[in-house]
Order: sequence, then structure tokens, then C-alpha cells
Amino acid sequence: MEDYRHRARRRLDARVWDFVEGGAGSERTLRANRRAFARVTLRPRVLVDVSACDTGTELLGAPLATPVGVAPTAYHRLLHPDGETATARGAGAAGALYVVSVFASRTLEEIAAAAAGPLWLQLYWLRRREALAGLVERAAEAGYRALVLTLDAPQLGRRHRDARNGFAVPSGVRAVNLDAALTASAHRPAAGRSALAVHTAEAVDPSVTWADLAWLRGRSELPLVLKGVLTAEDAVLAVRHGADAIVVSNHGGRQLDGAPASLDALAEVVDAVGATGCPVLFDGGVRSGTDAFAALALGARAVLLGRPVLWGLAADGAAGVAGVLGLATEELAHTMALTGRPALSAVDRSALARGTAPGTAPHAGA
Repeated sequence: MEDYRHRARRRLDARVWDFVEGGAGSERTLRANRRAFARVTLRPRVLVDVSACDTGTELLGAPLATPVGVAPTAYHRLLHPDGETATARGAGAAGALYVVSVFASRTLEEIAAAAAGPLWLQLYWLRRREALAGLVERAAEAGYRALVLTLDAPQLGRRHRDARNGFAVPSGVRAVNLDAALTASAHRPAAGRSALAVHTAEAVDPSVTWADLAWLRGRSELPLVLKGVLTAEDAVLAVRHGADAIVVSNHGGRQLDGAPASLDALAEVVDAVGATGCPVLFDGGVRSGTDAFAALALGARAVLLGRPVLWGLAADGAAGVAGVLGLATEELAHTMALTGRPALSAVDRSALARGTAPGTAPHAGA
């Protein structure tokens, strides 16, 4: 995975690289995501038939060749001229889920035409509800299979790299699924300020509450996935308000600096909603198939990659995206074989050693 990262860095403008790689504040949570995985130790079992390890799964009715998918990230044409259509082709080649950002730089319809696998659409709660409703309608018509509402960004995190760079989205790259007037401020550079922070303050409604979810559910029959949950309390509320799935995520360390590593919050959320059958997805700091294995062992049904997919896209377009997802899936299967767990159903907390399973009590066999 690091090979893709190094190749991407060589190809990208320094300001774009900082936009991709940066986190909020002192980047404490960004670092915590990786440190959480570094604390994990696996418990291999032996004399198990691992001649075939099956990474196939199903999520909200869609069969997938891998539980490793693509997290929503904005403006893929910053990384490659084909943008999100290349990402869709790469995800399809890998048999993976692709969660498309509301700030995609290709149209929802173009992305759907390029896709060979399931697509979900990620949303922010826009101040202009008619714009939000229009996106929901277009997504359903284009064949997207779920809506993913990001909850953890009523304001943009304080991303100092972008502020120092005066980062703004270049005029040749635009969030084409939104009205140009709604996104204009994202393109206005200013010294010492992130144009994206200004744009978020203008476009995203910070007053939304749990009660507002009924409005969104009333506009679509698509499953509703809530992203950005880090506590048991919010997980319970999510299910109570009709969530069909939850994504445990700290926004890749890009929102609240000092929030827990996603991996440290995962078991708490899984335990809170496990009896309901609500699927829990995960993102935050995954850099290998072994990392994905750890998240799956803690109860995640799927694991989403953010930055690594962008590295692959920048390095080699659709082939790079397929390469990153394929590499992670191959590493996952390899880890399943060497831990003696040939099916995803066998990847559980007993695969993690005592004291290294974040957020869990020691199991009896440790």
C-alpha cells in the first residue's frame, strides 16, 4: 500500500497532497487511527482446512466479493482526470462497494454508467433541503442502493494544512451534482483560510437533529446508513430513528481532533446494536488487509478505505483503485488462512489476543 502512496505523492501538487493526507488540529486523532491497529495482536489457530478462504459477503441485500470497499471522499478529479468514473470502474473490477461522495466531481449518472458493482450515495445535510431532496431522487433513479448521511460535520474540522495553503478547489474541478451557486465559495482562495471550511459553513445545516431524519426517510425508500457514530448512545439512537446500517468513523481524523480512534470505538458500537441485527461498517486508518481483519474481528460487516483508494487513483486511475482493493482483499484472505479462519463468519473476537482488542473485555480463551 505504501508503494501506491509514494507514487501518488510524486504525482500530486503539494496542496492537493496536504488536502488528501491532512487531519484536523494537531492531527492527534489521525495518528491515533494507525496506533490503534499497531496495538492489535492476532491469535492464530492451526490444523484448520484453509485450502479455500472465502472473502465474499452480503450487505443490505447486495452480494460483494470482498468486505473491503470505498469510503466517500470528495473531488476525485483532483487526483485523476477521470475522477469518480475511474474509481467506480476500479471498485467494480474488485467486486467492492463504492460509497460516492455528494461532492463528487463526476455526475451521479456518469458514475453509475461506469460502475459494475453496488453504489451508495453519501450526503451532508444541506441548508437547501430542496437540493438534498433532488439528490435523493436522482440517486434512486440512477440505481444507487442506499443513502449514507454523514453526521459528524456540522462544521468542518480545523484543518491547518489547508488553511496554511489557502486551499481552494481549482476552477476546473467542481462538485457537479450541486448547483454552481451552492459550491462557489469552495473555489475562492484566501491566504490563511480553507475555502472548504467557508463553503461548509455556508452549505451545511448545523441545526439538524435526530428528529429531522424522519424528513429524509420520507423522501426515499432507499436504506439509510448513518456515518460518523463513535458511541453506544448514538448507535442506539441511530437504530431507534430507523438506521438500516451504521458506519463507525471519525472522518479519517479530519473532524474532531481528540476523538477516539475508530477502532477503539468499534466494539462499543457493535455491542450496543448487535441484538438488533443492524450492520456496522467501519473506516479509519485501514492500510492493509490485516487491518481489515482486525476490524472484522471486532464486529464490522465491511471496512471502507479512504486515502488508500485515492493513492491508487492518483497512481494509476481505475487500475490503481482495483489494485489497492485487490491488494487489501488478498492480504485479508492471507490473514484468514494464517489465523485458521477460512470464512468471514469465523473472524470474531477470539482472533484477537487479550489486551490488544480495542474496547473489549478479555475473552475466556486468552
